[in-house]
Amino acid sequence: MIPAALIRILYDAAAMQRWNEYPRMVELTELDKQAHKFVIAYFLAGFEEGGVDQARLIEAGIFEFLRRVIVTDIRPDVFREVVREKGAELNGWVLEQLQPALGAMEGGAFLERMREYLAGGGVGARERHLLAAAHYLATRWEFQIVYQSSRFLADAEQLRESVEAELARYKDVKGVVEYCFGGGLVKLVDLNGRLRFQVRWAQTPRLPKTTVLGHALIVALLTYFYSRAAGACPQRLANTFWCAIFHDLPEALTRDIVSPVKRSVAGLDALIQEVEIQRIREKILPLAPERLQPEFAYLLGLYPKPGGGWRKDEFEERIWRNGQSEAVADAGAYNENGFGAVDGRAVKACDDLAAFTEAAISINHGITSSELVSGKAKIKAKYLHAQPVGGCDWHGLLAELEMVLAAP
Repeated sequence: MIPAALIRILYDAAAMQRWNEYPRMVELTELDKQAHKFVIAYFLAGFEEGGVDQARLIEAGIFEFLRRVIVTDIRPDVFREVVREKGAELNGWVLEQLQPALGAMEGGAFLERMREYLAGGGVGARERHLLAAAHYLATRWEFQIVYQSSRFLADAEQLRESVEAELARYKDVKGVVEYCFGGGLVKLVDLNGRLRFQVRWAQTPRLPKTTVLGHALIVALLTYFYSRAAGACPQRLANTFWCAIFHDLPEALTRDIVSPVKRSVAGLDALIQEVEIQRIREKILPLAPERLQPEFAYLLGLYPKPGGGWRKDEFEERIWRNGQSEAVADAGAYNENGFGAVDGRAVKACDDLAAFTEAAISINHGITSSELVSGKAKIKAKYLHAQPVGGCDWHGLLAELEMVLAAP
């Protein structure tokens, strides 16, 4: 299903610091950069005429992310030089490191596709170019933060000119042009970027710290591997992935309100949801390209009520039929591209799995608290007798993951 050893690898990106040779106002991690890159890639793809193969775009981004995690902390310019001069050897070593965690995935087919992609094949030039553009815009966004505190350094202006010069490589991407003109796309990228400043489990010490945006990427990656194991069609896989990427986006406008607080005051949860719906409709959806807004609302879990008004449930099983969102009992029963299904329950299960992992890793590092211990225990107990989601033994996966994370 979802290899427990892989989950441990994914969280290594949360400890990888970016721009660590420059003074920074906030921590910038590889996990957050990759999450921001996926967000930007989604919107860039939305500007492309004729559409983009979303499933291939997502998988290519995952291949690039996994290679970056394995290679660990190396300057981007040095990394590019190594790839240019020793690309085949580097890629072979990366795949060798991933073999224990991913070798059995799809009978070895996943790593074989990754091998082909890293060698320059597999995914079309269009998807590669969009990912490269998204990578650049995410880097440029980070540099604007770094530059504020680094202008006194001798090479700061030279670096700024180098970053801006890179823009010329992507002027053929319509979304990049739109971004340069400002407006809605810039605001959407910034809004998602704010989730890089919001730390998960903010009420308790934890190691490594993960942000809301980094957490969203972990959840999305887990849904991807779930979808592959479940045999999801390409559109169902892509929709579930993007739903996971954006499932916490309203928190950029409301901040993270922990569940015990929501439940402790009667009516507070419903009121918060009303505020979220209003802000999504007024402050988020209008920023997206007009033709993308219905799809974006669908991914965010926004539904029109039959009698008027709106409701929101990002974790609901749903399909897209007759031009609108429709709740269903099991998205897996609509496993055809035309239904555009979203496995909402799987997104929730992967959300819980990520929260469990965040608590378990910190506890195993010796940084613990009653909140982490009780949160971890509650998630494990929740899936002990829970109805299966997609045929996955989630409780068994949690128990396996607990052992893998505890290993030295």
